This record gives sequence, structure tokens and C-alpha cells, in this order.
Amino acid sequence: MPTLLTSSLDSAIAQFGDASGYLAVASIGLPPRASVDALRADLDAWFNAARDPQGYDAIIERTRGHYARLVGVEPSRVAAGSQTSVMASLLAAAVPVGAEVLCVDGDFSSIVFPFLQRRDIRVRNVPIEALADAITDETWMVSFSLVQSATGVVADAASIREAARRHGALTFCDVTQAAGVLPVDASKFDATVCHTYKWLCSPRGVAFLTVSTAMQAVLSPMQAGWYAGDDVWQSCYGPSMHLAADARQFDVSPAWQAWVGAEPAIALFAGLDIPSVWAKASGLGDQLCDALGIPQQHQAIVTWADPDRSDLDRLIAAGIRASGRAGRLRASFHLWNSEADVAGVMAALRK
Repeated sequence: MPTLLTSSLDSAIAQFGDASGYLAVASIGLPPRASVDALRADLDAWFNAARDPQGYDAIIERTRGHYARLVGVEPSRVAAGSQTSVMASLLAAAVPVGAEVLCVDGDFSSIVFPFLQRRDIRVRNVPIEALADAITDETWMVSFSLVQSATGVVADAASIREAARRHGALTFCDVTQAAGVLPVDASKFDATVCHTYKWLCSPRGVAFLTVSTAMQAVLSPMQAGWYAGDDVWQSCYGPSMHLAADARQFDVSPAWQAWVGAEPAIALFAGLDIPSVWAKASGLGDQLCDALGIPQQHQAIVTWADPDRSDLDRLIAAGIRASGRAGRLRASFHLWNSEADVAGVMAALRK
């Protein structure tokens, strides 16, 4: 079995081009060769008048299935969307008047702002390490990212879920910075969202919402359109409305070309041993921490203080792609990275 997993990982790595010095997957992932080929073929077909809207349906359903397999739920629990904030807005709209939503200080705005727009609910923010202890009987929902975008910190999801269970609170988790590099089991949360253009290496515009049956009963499909219909091509015109009975009732009309590129990418990750991906990425992260002389972070996203962006400027000057967030330099490792990237960062910083 270990040999098979290693071979699968090597095959996946071979899908990517020469990405040496690319440490910015936390900002935008790189497409595998199969995605690029699929997109080019689709553009050619479109140019040659060989495409029709119905032809994309099977692609979208296969991609939904790949993602469901990756995060451990049935496809019927997965809604297809385009942006995390749009899907988070469905949850924000469901919060009862006066209820409390517990969020994380410094979490990504897409899962914070939709709740802040509700002036008739209470939004409380605490540090990620204090989240589980901050849940009370007054908390209706706890909203957090499994991996914090600004720092790469991995939330103690088990403790958060247990505290939420004790206090009767719902759990809403953004796995955008986790799915594809860190094992994710969406079935353990009431709802999750994921945009796939980062660690799942897909075009921007493909996102997913997973909902438990209990959560689905709480939500209203306020963005319902033709693609949320039980029979999509019979839902193009009103006034009769027959929405899908499962999570598909929260689907939004897809950006077709984005899904063409997403299908091979998400299929690739759904077929991988994700713990092996995490071991590789976080292992390189720890090697960088050792080289920098800072405590190991055990993360695929490594950050350190860089308030004036001087370190980031050095990396950019050396042709290394990284990013700066919240006064810190953010270097993120994925499949295509190696020890040579750690050495490249150190060489650039020593100049």
C-alpha cells in the first residue's frame, strides 16, 4: 500500500509544470495539465459551434461527485456554487433574530461579513484558539475556517464540534484553505463551504456548499434559479417552481468553462491519499521554519512577521512567488514544491 500511495502522489505531481519557487497556493492554485487540456478543448469546441448548454450538465454532476468523495459526504449533500460569501449568505439569512453567531478574530471576510450585515443578530468574535471555550448556550452558530487564511493555523475542529454539541450550536466551517491538502470530513459539520481555486487547483468560479439534512431544513433557497430545479431544463420559466429535494436546491447557475477545468483537478485530488499530501506540504513548512530559526508551525502555510514587506520584496526580486497578509509573510507549500524551494527562500533572504 505505501508504494501505491507514493506512486499516486508522484503521478499527481507530474501533472503540474515547472512550479519551482511558487509558494502562493494559499492565494491561487496552479492547474494540472489535464485541466489546461480540457479547457483548451472546450474553447475549441465552443469556437467551432460544437457546444451546447446541456452538454455541461454531466461535467458538473461528475465534479460534484468527485468533491463529495473528497470530503466524505454523499453528492446529495453537496450544492454547487461560485463564491463562498454567496453561500455563506444563505446561512446568515437563516439566523433567528437576536441569536448569536460566534466568529473568529481575523477570519476571512467571506464567512464574517454576511453575518455582520444582519443588524438584528449578535456577532461575537474571539481568537481561534479560544473558539471552543467561547461557545455558550447562547450561541446559535459557530463560524470558522478550518485553516486560517492569514496565519495558516489549523483549528482544533474536534474540540469546537464537541463544544458546539454540548451547547446545541450549529457548526459552519470554511474549508477553502484545507480541502486538497488537509484531510476534510464535511459530514462532521452542519455546513461547510469551499472555493476550489486554491488547494484544489481549479479555475475561479467553482465552489461548494455541504449541508446536513438538519441544516437543510433550516435554510431557505433564497437564490433559487433554474439550476436549482428538480428537473433543470424544466425550470427555466415561472411561475411554477419545483426545486430539487436535496442540497441541489441551493445550486446556482454554473459558469460552464470553469467547471470544465475543475473536473479533472478535483478528480485528481479525490483520488489521492490526502494525509500524504499534508505530510509533504507541512513537512516542507517545518523545514522552512527550521531554516528560519523559528518554532515549527506544522502547517502547509508558514508565516512570519514582515510588517514592512522587506522579506516579501526579497523573495519577489528572486523570482519567488509568495504573499503578504496581515503584516506577515505567507509562504504556502503544495504538491509541486520541494526542498529546493526552502533553499531558494533562504538564499533570497540572505541577500
